[in-house]
Amino acid sequence: MSVGYKGRITALATFIIAFCMWIPAQAAQAAVREYWVAAEQTSWSYAPSGQNLIKPDAGLGVWGTTLTYPKYRYIGYADKNYNKQLPQPTWMGILGPEIRAVVGDTLKVHFLNKTDRPLSMHPHGLFYDKSSEGADGSGIGAAVPPGKSFTYTWVVDADAGPGPADPSSVVWLYHSHVMEEEEANLGLIGTIIVTRQGMARSAADPAPHDVDQEFTTLFMIFNEENGEESGMKHTINGRIFGNLEGYETSLGKRVRWHVVALGNETDNHTVHWHGQTVLDHGRRTDVVEVLPASMTSVDMTPRSAGNWLLHCHVDDHMMAGMSTRWRVQPETKGSRSK
Repeated sequence: MSVGYKGRITALATFIIAFCMWIPAQAAQAAVREYWVAAEQTSWSYAPSGQNLIKPDAGLGVWGTTLTYPKYRYIGYADKNYNKQLPQPTWMGILGPEIRAVVGDTLKVHFLNKTDRPLSMHPHGLFYDKSSEGADGSGIGAAVPPGKSFTYTWVVDADAGPGPADPSSVVWLYHSHVMEEEEANLGLIGTIIVTRQGMARSAADPAPHDVDQEFTTLFMIFNEENGEESGMKHTINGRIFGNLEGYETSLGKRVRWHVVALGNETDNHTVHWHGQTVLDHGRRTDVVEVLPASMTSVDMTPRSAGNWLLHCHVDDHMMAGMSTRWRVQPETKGSRSK
C-alpha cells in the first residue's frame, strides 16, 4: 500500500470520527425551552401622554377623541404558577412576550386562558402536529376555553430558521386563531425569534451573537369603532403619534429590526427610518415594505446620532399617527462592537 493511499485512508477515517462526534454535539446543543403565557383582559391607551409627541401643535385630531379601549393581551409569566409577570421593554408596547429559540430546539408553550372567550396561540413558520396548530381543529388547543390551559409543542426545525439569504435570526408571528380576524384586532399578537444554529450567544441565551440589539415593530391599524375614522388607530406596537418609547441605541451598535404587520387591506406599510439605512437581504435601503401577516428582519449600524423619526410613509397613515422616534446616542467607550 502506497504512502499516499495510506494517508488518504487515514484522513478519511479522521473525518468520519470527527463527523460522528459532531452529530451528538449538535444534538446536545438542542434545547427544550419552556414559556408560560396567559391571555388576559385589560385596557389599553394608544397615547398614554394624551398628546401628539411628533407634532405637538397639530394635536391628535379625530384619533384623539377616545384613546383607551378594552383589549385582550398575551402576558408572559416566569413559571407555572402564573403569579410573576415577566418584564418587557417599553418599546414592545402591546406585543405579547417574545419567544426565542435556536434551530433544533423544541418549544413548550404553556397557555392559560384567563379571559371570557375561547382563544389559542397559532405560530407561523414552526413545525407542529395538528394538536398544536392552535387553529382549525377539534382539539382543545384549537380553542382553549376560558379558565383552561393547554401546552403547545412547536419544533424549530431547519425550515423554521434563517434561510441562505437571511440574517442570523428571523422573526415569525404568533396570534390567536379561533376567530383570527377579531382576535388580532383585540391585541392578541406576539413574535417568535429564531436564531441560526451555531449563532446563539450561549446555551441559555438564544439571541444571535453577531448583533448587539434587536427591536421588533408591528405596523397595524386597529379598528376600534366599526370603521369610524376616530377609531382607526394607526399604530406602531399599539401606540400612535410618538407615544411608543424606548427605541434607543448608540453609534456603532449592530442593530437588527424585526418588522411585522397584521390587519386588513389598508395595512400596506412602507416602514421608513430617518437618518440611517438598513441592509434588507443584500439590498441597501431606508424603506421596507410590509403587507398584512408579512415578516422580515433587517440590519443596521447607526452612523448618525440624533432623535430620529420612524414611521409609515403612506401619507394618510402618517397623518393618522403611525410614527414614533428612535434615539441614537453618541458613541461612548465600549459601545462599538468588536
